[in-house]
Amino acid sequence: MAMTKTARFGLIAGLVPLAMLGAAYAAVPLYQLFCQVTGYGGTTQVATEAASQVLTRTIQVRFDANVAPGVPWSFKPEKPVVSLKLGENGLAFYTVKNESNRPVTAVATYNVTPHKVGPYFQKLECFCFQDRTLQPGESMELPVIFYVDPSLATDRNVDEVTEVTLSYTFFEAGDKAIAQAQAGGAEPTVTTQ
Repeated sequence: MAMTKTARFGLIAGLVPLAMLGAAYAAVPLYQLFCQVTGYGGTTQVATEAASQVLTRTIQVRFDANVAPGVPWSFKPEKPVVSLKLGENGLAFYTVKNESNRPVTAVATYNVTPHKVGPYFQKLECFCFQDRTLQPGESMELPVIFYVDPSLATDRNVDEVTEVTLSYTFFEAGDKAIAQAQAGGAEPTVTTQ
């Protein structure tokens, strides 16, 4: 049985909004996946093992700490900068404290600048891989173990890079949509150091 033009038009008119809605829901996770795979927007990579070689070329890594509006935490790096060789494992600590009188669960988003270094910045372990809950007045040290991939030395597009900034922004866990948008490479909105 053939559909009439009116029925076909009605079906298409009903399916187009559904397809657009589905595309909207898929956009954020697909964009995140793209950024994680390519390092686009300064998205760092997750490494499963240390680098296979360490080069003599050094790079300075600066650490930046931010909290989104409404997150009642103080957050700062213990050391603002370290210098290490390409391929050498680095260990950095951040200190975070809940300054409020209520428990707060937050998630950290991250990126590196310059953004073109994202594909080379490898994290072996990071506090940003999971939500953190702090009780009122509680503080803790948060570690990140990382290295800058020695293959950076063969990329002529990053020859001038001698310094990288690793930046984190904490969002309340309920603000996942904002946090996900930030993880896609957007810059932090509020800095508290």
